[in-house]
Amino acid sequence: MKHNLLTRGAKSPDHAQFLRKKRLRSVGILTAQLLIAVAFLLLWEIGAREGVINSFLFSQPSKIGEQLISMLASGTLLPHMWITIWETIVGFLLGTAAGTLLAILIWASPVLGRILDPYIVLFNAMPKVALGPIFIVAFGQGFLSIVMMAVAISVVVTTIVVYTSFRDVDANMIKLVQTFGGNKWHVFQKVVFPAALPTILSTLKVNVGLSFVGVIVGEFLVAKAGLGYLIIYGFQVFNLTLVMLALFLILFVSALMYHAVAFLERRLLNWRN
Repeated sequence: MKHNLLTRGAKSPDHAQFLRKKRLRSVGILTAQLLIAVAFLLLWEIGAREGVINSFLFSQPSKIGEQLISMLASGTLLPHMWITIWETIVGFLLGTAAGTLLAILIWASPVLGRILDPYIVLFNAMPKVALGPIFIVAFGQGFLSIVMMAVAISVVVTTIVVYTSFRDVDANMIKLVQTFGGNKWHVFQKVVFPAALPTILSTLKVNVGLSFVGVIVGEFLVAKAGLGYLIIYGFQVFNLTLVMLALFLILFVSALMYHAVAFLERRLLNWRN
């Protein structure tokens, strides 16, 4: 019995070789990515020092690093990062929840969907930056107006993508549940939502980027703190090194949040399976 269990848990040579190749491929891809980043920074630094690149306009990695160390040492950088992250998280959660709820309502009521369809299309086509002054007047010059900008950018995309995933569910599965006496709630609970869950989770990754864009735009307009504020402030005082540092931090933070949501997606899909 013990021998059977050990044999059952052991990996075949072919499987072990496949896993080894997969790990080596992942390491190779990561190494190539790091080499590209290092080469880019080296060429940027050399170009700035040799005068090929205008260091006043585009700064250079060494100056950006000095700016980073200086702001970390003075304690002025992390509060700006935390404010932007917190605003993005709140906007992300509200936008995703509102978009998903609206998609559920449209799916549950086709008549409501036909009524709202032209308005959703128009709102999706509208440049959301144009809503900035309205949000400032309605919600004040602060946290709420910035969050609402993030929600405005992400909610329509969420609604469209999630509703499309609801609509594309296999009609035969829906008819099967209805044949056994299931009502609309049973259809949604047993068929539609489980089938659309992978799409909803994938939408979360898109919403992270959209929410981040909305927060940065909102900080451009009204904020007195945050990474978007640092960009505007750096431009106003002609400290373009600060601008470049804020841009790199935005890339870094958005990448971290994207990978966090991707990790959550994998865990939820594994739990679902």
